[in-house]
Formats: sequence, structure tokens, C-alpha cells
Amino acid sequence: MHDTPYVVQHTDDFTYLDEGPKDASHPPIVLLHGMLGDLSNWTHTIEDLVHQGYRVITPVMPVYDLPLRKTSVPGLASYMHDFIQHLGLDQAILVGNSLGGHIALLYALDHPEHVAAMVLSGSSGIYEAHLGTSTMRRYDREFIRERTELTFYDPVHATDELIDEMLELVSDRPRALRLIKIARSADKEIVTDQLGKLDMPTLLVWGNNDVITPPDVGEEFRDRMPNAELHFIDKCGHAPMIEHPQTFNEIMLGWLKRLTESPPVASAP
Repeated sequence: MHDTPYVVQHTDDFTYLDEGPKDASHPPIVLLHGMLGDLSNWTHTIEDLVHQGYRVITPVMPVYDLPLRKTSVPGLASYMHDFIQHLGLDQAILVGNSLGGHIALLYALDHPEHVAAMVLSGSSGIYEAHLGTSTMRRYDREFIRERTELTFYDPVHATDELIDEMLELVSDRPRALRLIKIARSADKEIVTDQLGKLDMPTLLVWGNNDVITPPDVGEEFRDRMPNAELHFIDKCGHAPMIEHPQTFNEIMLGWLKRLTESPPVASAP
């Protein structure tokens, strides 16, 4: 896991960051990283959200640590439920990239009363192109570099350090098995036909050059969700919060400001 400038909190069951005011007037924001991501993916986002007075909670998703039988997207959504209960949160705004978005969607379908709003970016749940994690094969450094570069519009983000981390992950058999299980579970846990149930405000922020969950995936999320707004970022791949953090944060902060200033919509009689 990359270093983070924030204090990482550990309990027996959870590892996470918890930054910003605990008595904020807004629901806390929970940031969920993707399958090969970590806390450092959100460093710039945490900084800007905290600066605007939000409480920001960022758990380490236990992609490699769940028992093998529980290693799945629903297993991670169940972990999220336990985590939110552990923190005693009545409601939260869930922000998920890639697999993190898929976890947010499954959690919201099971516990809509605890989800005030969502922000999804490059989320799986409709379909995604795999980067070689669905089958076992012999990985070499060049293969890993090619696959990692596909995550980004600008391959400069596929650093040697990141390539080394990815190669170490896929060379560890227990971790590789869990990656495969998660990838297969993501294929199986399609939520396309259930998206109409999710009527909480939802912001979709998509890379215009995302080849893993292409722009038409973002458009389908927008079209199927009752209260969704879609923004594209140009010259951007699958991880906008890493590749264009300032633009990503500006879009999200503007949306959050409008969200908190809007009067609640009265329920139909």
C-alpha cells in the first residue's frame, strides 16, 4: 500500500482513514477504492473534501483478506455494512471507483436507508473489460505494464513502482486466486435491471477515454438511474481521481454544494 499523509486507523477488523470534523452538518463521505487500488488513490480528494468541511472516511477494502468462500463483490458489500455499523453512521455519501462503485451499488440496493447519495466513477456493475485477472496465467513485467497502462489515458501514471506492486500481487498465488474470484463475481453480480430502484442523488464522473468501463457504461447508468447526473472528463481513463484529481474534485464539490443547498423533495402521497 502506498504511503498516505493521513493517520491510518486499525481495529481488529478494519483499517481506514477518518479525516475532517466528526460533527459536520453533512453526512460523512465514504471513499471506496477499486480492486487493485488503495488509500493513496484518494489523497487529493480527501484533502479537498476536508478543506470544505466534510468528514471523509476511507476504508481499506479487504480484497485479499476475506476468507476465500466470502471473497466476492457481495462479500465486500457485507464488509461495508459491518464497517458502517462499526462507525455508527446513520447515513453516508458513498463514493466508489471501479470495483468500489460496484460495492457501493450492492450496498445501496441492500441498505438504501443508509445511503444519502452516491458518486460513481468507472464503476463495474453493468459490464467492464478485464485486464487479465479472470484466469490464471504466467505474468511477466511487460504484460503487467501493458495492462496497467490501459487504466490510464496517459501511460505516465503507470510508474515502475506501480508495475512492481502489480507484479508482486499477481505472483502471489493466494492473492491471485482472490483477484480471479472478485473478477468473476463482478461479472456475475450485474445490477443493470435493478438500477431503477436507486433513487438517491447520484453523480457519475467518467473518463472520456476509459477503455475498461467505456463512456457508454456511464451513459447507461445515467439513463437507468432515476436521479443521476453524468459528467465526462476528457483525456482521462478509468481512474479520474488519480489522473485528473483537480477536475474530479471540482465536479464533485460543485455537485455536493448543490445537493446540500437543495430543499428536500416531498414524498408523493
